Amino acid sequence: MTDKLIVALDTPNFFQAKSLVENLGEKVSFYKIGLELMASGDYFQIIEYLKSRHKKVFADLKLYDISQTVGKSVANLAKFDIDILTIHCANHEIMARAVENKGKMKIVGVTVLTNLNVQDLEQMGFDKDLSIEKLVQKKTQLALESGLDGVVASAQEAQILRSNFGNNFIIITPGIRLDKIENDDQKRVADVKTALSFGSSHLVVGRPITQSDNPAISAQKFLNLIHEFEANNR
Repeated sequence: MTDKLIVALDTPNFFQAKSLVENLGEKVSFYKIGLELMASGDYFQIIEYLKSRHKKVFADLKLYDISQTVGKSVANLAKFDIDILTIHCANHEIMARAVENKGKMKIVGVTVLTNLNVQDLEQMGFDKDLSIEKLVQKKTQLALESGLDGVVASAQEAQILRSNFGNNFIIITPGIRLDKIENDDQKRVADVKTALSFGSSHLVVGRPITQSDNPAISAQKFLNLIHEFEANNR
């Protein structure tokens, strides 16, 4: 079983999340739980359920606040059996306080959301002459210097990050697809083999699995590609 595949439990409640986990069975060992489930009130029940099934938990909460608040929030989350937690890449002080309070968790920093492009960043006030790739590099450098265990970045940036910062950190990549999705809200997407060859260590897959007619079969397709890549690159 590989933990390179992380399935996104973007469901509105515990019961739908539980049903999906049961459907996927032993195929999937790692799950992302994010803000939608946090807002449902079922978040910590889901963590306990996943751990009772011997699954890994990627708490994608993208924390972002003043350093004291982030530090105390991370300390509270560290009381639960979470494997990886996301915070936004911020300044050194904010990220350092998160690291100080992480306990056994690993913390990764969100660089630039994969549903954003350069026009979006300009609209948000970023320098129009600063490319997404350069922005991700700057954020990653500061995140690693602040002690984070890695970053969340698209496959397109993963290759650059490995080239510049080496292999000794996590790169979690969302927006992984088998085929094009109509009205896809992710703008910087990639296929499995491209993401892995570019240096992504974990691949987050949501709708291509969770909204398919047969999630278990769809998950197996992604796993087959991961296993094939690993076999060809030993």
